[in-house]
Amino acid sequence: MAAAQQSSDQQSPPEKAPQKKLETDRSKPAQGAKEEIPPEEDTSLTTTEYSFNPLQSTKDVNVGNLYYKNGKLRAAEMRYTSATKWNDGNAEAWLKLGQVSERLKDSAKAKQAYQKYLELASDAKNAGEIRKKVQKLK
Repeated sequence: MAAAQQSSDQQSPPEKAPQKKLETDRSKPAQGAKEEIPPEEDTSLTTTEYSFNPLQSTKDVNVGNLYYKNGKLRAAEMRYTSATKWNDGNAEAWLKLGQVSERLKDSAKAKQAYQKYLELASDAKNAGEIRKKVQKLK
């Protein structure tokens, strides 16, 4: 009987342990390793260089309007300021910057923005009202 068991053992091939497929994805960092952003792609280290771009200026005014409507005045102020840097001749951006600065109690900035608005749009419908605001601001 022992001979019969030996012959049956020899006939069947030995079972192989299942091989694990190693997946290597080079786009993912190894466990425990921090993903580092190259310095040239880290936007917090760069400064924005402004050049004449009226489309970006208009976009910043529109986004600023959304922030203003939602009560996020600091964010709106940043967008209006950005809009004036993209296009110094954007009268609407200067007007909005004056309005938001006035609400933020920054009268010097509001006055400066309103003056620039009047310089660009001296014949606007609301020019008289803005002139009165400029006189009231210190």
